[in-house]
Amino acid sequence: MSFTRRAILGGLAAASTAPSFGLALEQPKSTPVLTVRGKVGQTNGAGDAAFDLDMLGRLPQGVTETETPWYPSKTRFEGPLAAELLKSVDCQGQTLKVTALNGYAVDIPADDFRRWPVILATHVDRKPISVREKGPIFVIYPFDREPSLYNEIYFGRSIWQVHSIEIG
Repeated sequence: MSFTRRAILGGLAAASTAPSFGLALEQPKSTPVLTVRGKVGQTNGAGDAAFDLDMLGRLPQGVTETETPWYPSKTRFEGPLAAELLKSVDCQGQTLKVTALNGYAVDIPADDFRRWPVILATHVDRKPISVREKGPIFVIYPFDREPSLYNEIYFGRSIWQVHSIEIG
């Protein structure tokens, strides 16, 4: 085999085993409930990462039982840890524009998700959260573990009916 042919075949073999940035995440098998775009290193689409509930359920999970301004008593929230979502898409930004189904949006520092075990709650009291009940995703801070978070700043960042995150 000629040197040129060996070099080309060797290059193709190396390329096929190299990490695939841009299309490394699996494809959703059902309707996506969350799209992450912007400054990400891992996607499963045209520049974004779409997640269905099953994919979110396979990320490392968190649980918090806490009082909130939105429920009459202590409530149990479960869902993927927000920091793990950022890792899964190789977050390369500092600000997250989190948008709800109705277009309402808030900016959340990416460091919030890294500093505290913030949950992208998909379950309330062990039941999936319906859109009518603030689902499919509700950003929940660990108010039970960190009382300093129980204030208007973090209540404002606790957006519900989340459907997209733009990383900037």
